[in-house]
Amino acid sequence: MVHDLRFGRFLKLSALVAAGVVATSALSACGGPDLGKENFARTTVPAAGDSGATSGPITDPAVAPAVLRDLLPCQFVDKTAMSPLGTMQGDATASSTQFDACVAKATDPGGKEIRASVEVGGIVTFASDKTTGAVGGLPQVEVPDLGGGSGCVVSALTARNPDFGVSFRIDYTGGDACAAGRKLVATAVEKLHNNPQKYVPGPGTLLAVDPCSVLDEAAVDGVVKGGKPRASGLHSCDWGLIPSVRVTMFPGIAPAEGDGWLKADVGTPNQAYAKQGTTSGSSCQVKWQHRQWKEDHVEVVQLEYSNSDAQADKDDPCGKTVGLAKQLAGKLPAA
Repeated sequence: MVHDLRFGRFLKLSALVAAGVVATSALSACGGPDLGKENFARTTVPAAGDSGATSGPITDPAVAPAVLRDLLPCQFVDKTAMSPLGTMQGDATASSTQFDACVAKATDPGGKEIRASVEVGGIVTFASDKTTGAVGGLPQVEVPDLGGGSGCVVSALTARNPDFGVSFRIDYTGGDACAAGRKLVATAVEKLHNNPQKYVPGPGTLLAVDPCSVLDEAAVDGVVKGGKPRASGLHSCDWGLIPSVRVTMFPGIAPAEGDGWLKADVGTPNQAYAKQGTTSGSSCQVKWQHRQWKEDHVEVVQLEYSNSDAQADKDDPCGKTVGLAKQLAGKLPAA
């Protein structure tokens, strides 16, 4: 089975589904009580302003992918960032399976909990019709939960086609989640333009690697005919649809043999492991430890192949995946 280890994919459609149904009609405006009564000043949706800022190309060098890959995500939900919303509860917690995500909690003056998750450089949904204005020269996208729920996703777009951004998922029962999200986005964009905090992971890290540059076209073409790279995040890239290939780099526990994972030789110093999918179609994953990350976590490289139109016994999915992984391993920095 192909596993997706992204941080809950809180910006995907699943975060915006009410009662299991995705509505196609216009989303309702953010609800909630007047936060002015809770000593938390309500912000307003920014005016549309210059159409160039909301619909034109995004050329701000401060939000280029190469810059965003190096940034510490927890700075956008730390005590300083969360203080306008209420009293911080503990410390912000970085994702254990993603370089670019973090979560924090606060309690507003009325005692209600606010949970804020940030993803730097993740996919932004509904950007085409939910752009509400601009923040710091970047388009702002605001998507309340369907069905009048207690959540909201507010993003500052950093790239188009596909749409990526610095995004906050706010869960705030009894409060105005969208207003809270706007405050965090405004603070984040200001930080992006004023010496944001960066990782210092040392040489050989995967953090700075462009995932769309690690597979040669000829190698991919042998598995996914005509497949072109499409970024799916700061640290992941896809080629093709059916069949498809995805490369992902993330922090995690060191891969090991067992539970269907078997040793595979991809020419890396650390042992690689492959696992064939067990569902319909044909699929396989190969992953290995690249270098140490933090404490008991390492930097992991994962390559996935999937073809729902093929039968595994006639497709040799792990043979294809291991072959691509050998080429991928040779393109990575020395650990």
